[in-house]
Amino acid sequence: MRIATYQGPHDPLDKAGVLARIDDAARAVAAQGARLLVCPEMVLSGYNIGRAGATAAAEAADGPSARAIAGIAKKHGIAIAYGYPEVGEAGEVYNSAQVFDRDGTALVNHRKCHLFGDLDRNAFAPGAGLAPVFEIDGIKTGILICYDVEFPESVRSYALQGVELVLVPTALMLPFDFIPEKMVPTRAFENQVFIVYANRCGSEGELTYAGLSVIAAPDGVDLARAGRGEEIILGDVDFPAAEAARAANPYLADRRPGLYRAAP
Repeated sequence: MRIATYQGPHDPLDKAGVLARIDDAARAVAAQGARLLVCPEMVLSGYNIGRAGATAAAEAADGPSARAIAGIAKKHGIAIAYGYPEVGEAGEVYNSAQVFDRDGTALVNHRKCHLFGDLDRNAFAPGAGLAPVFEIDGIKTGILICYDVEFPESVRSYALQGVELVLVPTALMLPFDFIPEKMVPTRAFENQVFIVYANRCGSEGELTYAGLSVIAAPDGVDLARAGRGEEIILGDVDFPAAEAARAANPYLADRRPGLYRAAP
């Protein structure tokens, strides 16, 4: 499966401009054989927009922007994962990410569980749990958002459910380069999964985003990695070949859960 990430800057709250960029990216990568496009966290609204900005930009999971993304996915025949501010059933606002299949069908909606500092906590309610496992082209897939992937239990939980691919829309800022450079490949290696980490670039307010989006393989190797600026990367994910990594490093098979005591 060929997978793409779109790493781009953002004009705060300009949804029409963002949707046009996603449309352009989807068209370009679909023409190169990509089956999935992963976009950054809060790509539709900007991330560093505060509580008022997030509340003003928030939409339902089936709102106008979602319908626009579904239309782009269907038009170009490519699955799309993207981040957005979601208004919940009781009016609460979540930092969410949603995936549409190539025919425009909604596959999953995830609400960020682990909120990062005051930047997240002052603007969003936490999600109640990990999103259910879903399938893209028959591949068991999970989705996390940014800080979620920095907790080992998140990826391990998906791996133990047979997931082979984990999508991570993110808005990682400087100086945390070690997350995409070291931690994400390690998460892929220790769980024998592919991880697609799609970051932002450029600046937003006082934040400068790190870029460095990466598609990491189960052996910890980068299949594709972006630089600091606006960029689309593509990686060819070979799921059958990943069995070799699992055979060489059978961490999941060799686990001894009875020895591990969970912390409260």
